[in-house]
Amino acid sequence: MDRELPNEVVQKKKNRMWLYVAFAIAVVVLGIWALRNTFFTSVRRADIRTAVAEIGAVENTLTASGEVRPEYEQLLASPITAVLEKVYLNEGASVEMGTKILDLDKTEPQRDFEKQKDQLALKQNSIVKLKLELDKSFYDLKISDSIKLFRINALKADLENTKRLFRAGGGTREAVDRVENDLKIAQLEKKQLENDLKTRQAIMQSSIRESEISTAIQEKDLAAFGRKLQQSDIVATRSGVLTYVHKNIGSKINEGETLARLADLGSFKVLGSISDNYVAQMRVGMPVIVRVGNEDIRGSLINIYPSVTNNVITFDVIFDEKNIAGFRPNMKVEVYLVTDSRPKTVRVANGPAFKGAATQDIFVLRPDGKLERRTVKIGLSSFEFVEILEGISAGETVVVSDLSKYKNATVIDLK
Repeated sequence: MDRELPNEVVQKKKNRMWLYVAFAIAVVVLGIWALRNTFFTSVRRADIRTAVAEIGAVENTLTASGEVRPEYEQLLASPITAVLEKVYLNEGASVEMGTKILDLDKTEPQRDFEKQKDQLALKQNSIVKLKLELDKSFYDLKISDSIKLFRINALKADLENTKRLFRAGGGTREAVDRVENDLKIAQLEKKQLENDLKTRQAIMQSSIRESEISTAIQEKDLAAFGRKLQQSDIVATRSGVLTYVHKNIGSKINEGETLARLADLGSFKVLGSISDNYVAQMRVGMPVIVRVGNEDIRGSLINIYPSVTNNVITFDVIFDEKNIAGFRPNMKVEVYLVTDSRPKTVRVANGPAFKGAATQDIFVLRPDGKLERRTVKIGLSSFEFVEILEGISAGETVVVSDLSKYKNATVIDLK
């Protein structure tokens, strides 16, 4: 005979059953929530930014940085080693041609100039003295040669007399031989003296020429020094604005040291810098866009510097128009190098939605007000626009905000 189960056991079975039911319901709800998040979710309209696809030009650009510089800037360097004595103007001052900027103490350089001038005078005097000494030495040799000629003529006469005496029986053979030997020796001595005359004449000409060349070099150096002294009055050589002035009065200034910079602020250029990874894509003459505030200014790359510093290369940009309002020396600007362009293609305003991949998923606004995920192919891109090769037609509205957190959603409800 069956016995009735106790109430406690029955209650435990009921509780276990309800627990299983609750767990099953939770699994179903979680599955529905996951499925909804995968295929359908929602986003607020105020949280996203959209752009309408259109037909227009797209330029592919490389982003760089730049600094505005005067297109024409002249360095005024010290022509001599001197001491900075006085400064008349400061940075930012406008100057006209001939305006004095600063003074150098020229006492020591002037003393050196006078010393070199005296040394040149001594050199010139030594050349005159050398010519006189060489002329005297040459004259003495010529006199000695003339004396040798007289002696030879006398020996020739003695030889004839000695030979006559020998034929007449009044002389000896030894006397004839002795006179003949004396004549030969005198003739050899004359040849030696003639050779000395030629050699001494060549030496004289060479010594004088060497001294004259040395003196001419010294004269040129002295003339150059004199010009440097005249140029040591540091004045503006053209109209412009001073962008730098050396103001450390009393300091020693070495020859060639920059004392001032004079710029023409009527035209500017930009000194740009970019990673050397992009050097293969750069070329002289390529278009450049410089952004100043909200204004884009067109220019051209005119020079790429060969040196690389910290993996960065620098380049110069000049502009199509010269007088550009808003430019100031040393102003920091954004620079975009245009590597390629397409004049007529489907484009969308650039935004965080575009990650730089050739193919990616973005969201497009459908006519029913929902956002639809769509795979598109990306072409050229710039800081303003992205080219759409496939997946979007002109006139469609594209979400340019970053919706990567909804990457698993197929459709998003727009609230």
